[in-house]
Amino acid sequence: MSPTIFRKKGYRFYFLSNEENRIHIHVECEDGEAKFWIEPIVALVVYYELKPYQLNEIQRIVEKHKDEIIKKWKEYFGKR
Repeated sequence: MSPTIFRKKGYRFYFLSNEENRIHIHVECEDGEAKFWIEPIVALVVYYELKPYQLNEIQRIVEKHKDEIIKKWKEYFGKR
């Protein structure tokens, strides 16, 4: 299961249900995908097929929505 947290600028931001406990977000678009750690700082973990300008744009979005992502993570994974 991979609940969508939000969509922005053609990107889908979502969680994967069966992964590690460290807070992170997955992002996908028609060009590729990426994964970012959220804490202690927003950091790119891995990506496929995305260009540097896309990664920079995604990172800015993640940083802007960091508090929302953490809140949604705790709501979603706290229910398990």
